[in-house]
Amino acid sequence: MAGHSKWANIRFRKGAQDARRGKIFTKLIREITMSARQGGGDPASNSRLRVAIDKAKAQSVPKDNIDRAVKRGTGELDGEHYEEVRYEGYGPSGVAVMVDCLTDNRNRTVADVRHAFTKFGGNLGADGSVAYLFENVGVLSYPPGTEEDEVMAIAIEHGASDVVVNSDQSLDVICVPDNFEALQAALIAGKLPPGDAEVTMRAGVRTELDVETAQSFAKMLDLLDDLDDVQQVYSNADFPDELLERSA
Repeated sequence: MAGHSKWANIRFRKGAQDARRGKIFTKLIREITMSARQGGGDPASNSRLRVAIDKAKAQSVPKDNIDRAVKRGTGELDGEHYEEVRYEGYGPSGVAVMVDCLTDNRNRTVADVRHAFTKFGGNLGADGSVAYLFENVGVLSYPPGTEEDEVMAIAIEHGASDVVVNSDQSLDVICVPDNFEALQAALIAGKLPPGDAEVTMRAGVRTELDVETAQSFAKMLDLLDDLDDVQQVYSNADFPDELLERSA
């Protein structure tokens, strides 16, 4: 189970994301609130909430903030009412893009998202226009130098659907979302905790970009990430190694 893949959300942008910690906190808190609203406030019986809380803790969101977000979701505290909405479209060179949002004002959100697309030569599409290119999967990632055989042995035993060796020799363990938590727990128990773990959208078909187009598209992604209503951005862009190495 090996291959070449750079489908994961743009790794070289994580440093910039870390610098915007306040915005990251806002997005994580909204996700916790929505998760609690939809599935209840008990993480033991609400897997989406459990994953959201784990992400918040990994980013050092204070426990009091997490607790208040859960209570807003369950109605114990007052708060804004957010709804989930997904926008689909195309970026430069026809890159497929999906944008997941939590918003209390659809008109504002769609205007902001459309502006980000059009500013960089993209356009919004109809519902379903690019969604068929993506699948919902769990991803557990390891840095270069990780012992592939050890990861693979545990991953296969506990239901992984694939182990991808990327061009930089990092590893991505892929699974269906229902197996995500059990697989993560097994890898941690085997003293192989992943460097990053999430349930995300993976594109089956990639669109290769040259350096100039990739730089423009990265700016578009950053603009989308800066929007408070945007929770996640997914694309099928295949970024050139030169740009990834330059930004590492």
